[in-house]
Amino acid sequence: MKSSTGEAPEAAAVSELVAAAEQSLPHQVDTLARARAFAEPLISGETLDTGENTLVHADAVAAILKQMGGSDAMQAASYLVYACPHLNRPHEVIAKAFGDNYAALAVETTKLVAVQRQTRDGEQRPPNAAHQQAEAVRKMLLAFSRDLRVVMLRLASRLQTLRWHATSRTAAPPDVAREALDVFAPLANRLGIWQIKWEMEDLAFRFLEPETYKQVARLLDEKRVEREAYVEHMRAQLEAQLRSQGIEAQVHGRPKHIYSIVKKMRGKSLEFENVFDVRALRVIVPDERACYAALAWVHERFEPVQGEFDDYIARPKPNGYQSLHTVVRDTAGRAIEIQIRTQAMHEHAEHGVAAHWAYKEAGSKGYAGVAASGEYDAKIAVLRQLLAWERDLAGAATGLFDDRIYVLTPQASVIELVQGATPVDFAYTVHTSLGHRCRGARIDGAMVPLNTPLKNGQTVEILATKEGGPSRDWLNPDLGFLASHRARAKVRAWFNEQHRHEAVARGREAVEKLLQREGRTAMKLEDLAGKLGFKSADDLFAVVGKDEFSLRNIEALLNPPEAPPTQDEVLLKKPRGPSASPKGGVLVVGIDSLMTQLARCCKPAPPDAIGGFVTRGKGVTIHRRDCSSLREISARNPERLIEVEWGGSEGAAGTVYPVDVAVEATDRQGLLRDISEVFAKEKMNVIGVQTQSVKGTAWMTFTVEIADSQRLARVLSQVAEVQGVRWSRRR
Repeated sequence: MKSSTGEAPEAAAVSELVAAAEQSLPHQVDTLARARAFAEPLISGETLDTGENTLVHADAVAAILKQMGGSDAMQAASYLVYACPHLNRPHEVIAKAFGDNYAALAVETTKLVAVQRQTRDGEQRPPNAAHQQAEAVRKMLLAFSRDLRVVMLRLASRLQTLRWHATSRTAAPPDVAREALDVFAPLANRLGIWQIKWEMEDLAFRFLEPETYKQVARLLDEKRVEREAYVEHMRAQLEAQLRSQGIEAQVHGRPKHIYSIVKKMRGKSLEFENVFDVRALRVIVPDERACYAALAWVHERFEPVQGEFDDYIARPKPNGYQSLHTVVRDTAGRAIEIQIRTQAMHEHAEHGVAAHWAYKEAGSKGYAGVAASGEYDAKIAVLRQLLAWERDLAGAATGLFDDRIYVLTPQASVIELVQGATPVDFAYTVHTSLGHRCRGARIDGAMVPLNTPLKNGQTVEILATKEGGPSRDWLNPDLGFLASHRARAKVRAWFNEQHRHEAVARGREAVEKLLQREGRTAMKLEDLAGKLGFKSADDLFAVVGKDEFSLRNIEALLNPPEAPPTQDEVLLKKPRGPSASPKGGVLVVGIDSLMTQLARCCKPAPPDAIGGFVTRGKGVTIHRRDCSSLREISARNPERLIEVEWGGSEGAAGTVYPVDVAVEATDRQGLLRDISEVFAKEKMNVIGVQTQSVKGTAWMTFTVEIADSQRLARVLSQVAEVQGVRWSRRR
């Protein structure tokens, strides 16, 4: 049904509220009262999921915020948050009535409530992921906020929810209680708001482990009257005696928190009777000097328990907590814990100023701590200022984690990303394969371009193909598809692997064709690669496919030049005339047309000094003059030595000679390729390679064809400069 103006009744009511608020704005300086009046018609008749009346809940949240030291502005926001779901355009409506700051605070908190519900209601996760998820939600609570007032609103709301369940004697849902214990209570601890921490822990534990809670409560109650009388006697006695020593002190009994007692019992494997702080006193003195004076008197008056003293004044906890803790025994041997602090230290401990976000609770089990880093440390000063609780919203500061955002998967898992991250960054963070196959994305159910920057609290769903790879456009920084260096590296790695696959395919085809030509198709490719010094056949194919390794090296391996069918032989022919020059090889002085062959033991090449040895039936074998084999055989048969010299001055033009080069190096991937490249650049053909590697040391023998042994010396100096090479020399 519509009103006479054509508006729906709800819209008309909202319009009247806004109009009334705007008209009375100059006269209604009480923001808190105006906010309650604004929200009351919308929420007074509804209930929350828990069954609690929404207006009653908002009143209680405002009261908790006031007790914590929150301003009227914060208390007012507690009403506006619950009014948001009833408004079609909440930001616009609240901004008109209260201003942009109120609207942003209310809308942001409302969004956070929805994100928390979605996270809490997500699919069941494996147990080992629970602590990581809790820590991610804690970080999200801060990162999601424009300022910490949003976090405080959520803390107060959760505390009230637990209080309501306790008062109404209804069981809180386990996920609500678990979130309170694992997320909100640790957050309150890190913010230094101890009263909320302790109460929330006890209430949540009461719902999660009711039998254990009742058992400890019963143990506390069994001797409660006797214990309270003892503590009161000790309190009065200690206060009077300290004052008699000139130390102005206020001594109070310290309340017992069941969850902290259970944690101590479980953490130290103690029986209830051995928990020291069941009986506890707190001493408040004027200044730090008086703290130590009081401690000295307490230790003089009572027997200290060894190992139970902590000086948090000289060494404050990372969250700023300061106090002296000691445990002493009275004359009857009963243990009592005593805390000594100044009034300022006490106020900080009770209400908090700031907590180090990177603080790991000492000895806590079940909380996923964040390691301290310079990144967090730099932001702690901002955190301390934000928690000064300014009395208005005009100075609202930006979030603490502007360089990080937190978004959700459809299963409500929290994913941490860099500021400016896109759905493609999100996909690669979830899984590399999902990133490669990413083709589309939905944000909060709506399709968006893949280069859309994500915002805190959004739910991101990736649309992916079964197969496929990334687009080259993703690497173009001007197109804005990727903000994460890690995601870019994954895309580049994919394309590099594709190039390798293509090179391997080309190399495999070339090697297989060569083996077909040589009639060696039965040869195992892995064996061939191993003989050439490669770890796998694919490594060989890759360098062949990229033209980094010559097929002639494979041919030389298949057809060793030392074999008899390919032995280097030079036929010395008689000169045809005085002007005729020898066509090459070796000239033997005074003997014509002798068959000669180069010795395989020393492989001479011009301009080496050479000598000949006349063999039986195989002509003359040519050795280097310094060859040990030549010395041995000539000693036995000196009559067979013959004078020889190279044809022309240093051998015939175009004639090449095989020589062996030995290399010792530290073995590594690509060593053979790098040395081969040196010979290739110098246009020296490698016709044979032998390699051996033992315990990280590689020994290699290259057979290369040269026309001039002097040029080989220059090449060897270049080989010696290759990374890992220890020495290289001609054999």
